[in-house]
This record gives sequence, structure tokens and C-alpha cells, in this order.
Amino acid sequence: MMRIITGSARGTRLQTLTGENTRPTAERTKEAIFSVLQFELQGKSVLDLFAGSGQMALEALSRGAEHAVLCDASREACRVIESNAVKTRLLLKCEIYTLDWSLLLRNLKGRRTFGLVFLDPPYAMGAVPKVLEKLLESRLLDENAKIVCETAEEQDVFLDNALLRSQFEILRTARYGAAFVTILKWKGEGESE
Repeated sequence: MMRIITGSARGTRLQTLTGENTRPTAERTKEAIFSVLQFELQGKSVLDLFAGSGQMALEALSRGAEHAVLCDASREACRVIESNAVKTRLLLKCEIYTLDWSLLLRNLKGRRTFGLVFLDPPYAMGAVPKVLEKLLESRLLDENAKIVCETAEEQDVFLDNALLRSQFEILRTARYGAAFVTILKWKGEGESE
């Protein structure tokens, strides 16, 4: 059972997708992530790619984030996201897109920036480095934006790309059950090493 941990929607139980196509972030993992981010959420614009049930963006909104863009390629997932946004009374702060992540980033280029990004693609995709590159290319990050990456293994989220690595500071890495979480901070324009 998933629920919103704290904030305006505290205790709201969330619907999840049935089957094995999605893998919701475990409660303990979510608590650990938000303990790191708790003072970083107020007024932030959030991007949740590969959103699944939408629980990460909805938790951020419940805790004071201003607005969230949630994206998943699955129509069923987006129906679940919308249902959860209604249950938490946060729908008016959400934009929900049924799109491939790369198409969404292309559509947002030059129009929006985000202070917090959640990246939890299917583990087999190994998409985190590619998404980080596209976020930078599309200029979608606010100064000092935080990016939460969830992967299956303790792996280099930059895939040995030194230029990509120079753009981010690693704030935290930790294993929580089956998930390995890396929290990054974008150094911003002109701050790379």
C-alpha cells in the first residue's frame, strides 16, 4: 500500500498499477529521499519522468512544491496518476502527459525549467545518463536543481561521461532494498569543473 507520507495530502492512499510493468518506489526509499529534500521543496517546479503512479511528484506537491509535470508512456499509468492527483486534491497543480520522455523534453525545451526532477526509468532501459544529457541540452533545469535517479545497481549515472559528470555534484548515494538512489545537484551555467 502506497500513501502520501506528509504535508497537505498526508495519509492519502494511492492507487498503483497492476502487473509487473511498473515498480513503485518503496515507502522506506521515498522517506529517505524526502528526508534529504525536505527543505528544498517549497515553491519548486517538479518534473517526474517515468512517473508510474505519480507518487513522487504528488509527495513533493503535498510538501509544498508549486507545480508538477508528470510523464509516462503508458495510458494506464497516466489514468492512475490522474486518479491519485484527484484523491490527493492536487490535480490543479499537475500537468499529466502520456508521452515518451524524449518527446516531452523536446516539447518543453525553452518553455519551462524545473527545480526538482525524478528519474526512475525501467531498470533495463539504462536511460539515466541519456536523460541527464537531454535535460541539459534542453535547458530544463533551474540553477541548483536537484535530480533524484533510481537505478537497479550502484552504477555510474554518468556512464563514464566526464563532461556530463562535471555538470553535477553528487549529494547522496544509497541502496534501499532493490533500488539504488543517487541524488544530484546541477552546478549551473559556468560552474562545471
